[in-house]
Amino acid sequence: MTTPDQIENQKAIQLDTYTVELDEPIKVGGSEIKQLELRKPNIAALRNIKLSELMQGDVASIVEILPRVCTPFLTKEQINQLEPADIAQVGGVIMSFLQPKSVRAEMFRQQ
Repeated sequence: MTTPDQIENQKAIQLDTYTVELDEPIKVGGSEIKQLELRKPNIAALRNIKLSELMQGDVASIVEILPRVCTPFLTKEQINQLEPADIAQVGGVIMSFLQPKSVRAEMFRQQ
């Protein structure tokens, strides 16, 4: 028998993408990007990234990995437009993707 909590946990730990609503949209030409869809990074996306720095919320590491795991694709110039609260939120999501499933389930349950 599966309880509703178990079903919710399974959904949380199986997430390979997460949508982040930006506090402040990024201006691109005449349009605005209001949300980013982040994908769970694979080994190729993590290449040349120090996991310890990424897990500590190092902004340079987040800026480096973001174009590799983000839809729509963002240039470094566009990423530099992000508000501090938005880059912190993006970093938190990326860090959560690197956690074991049990930790991710607990994190999503608390949200």
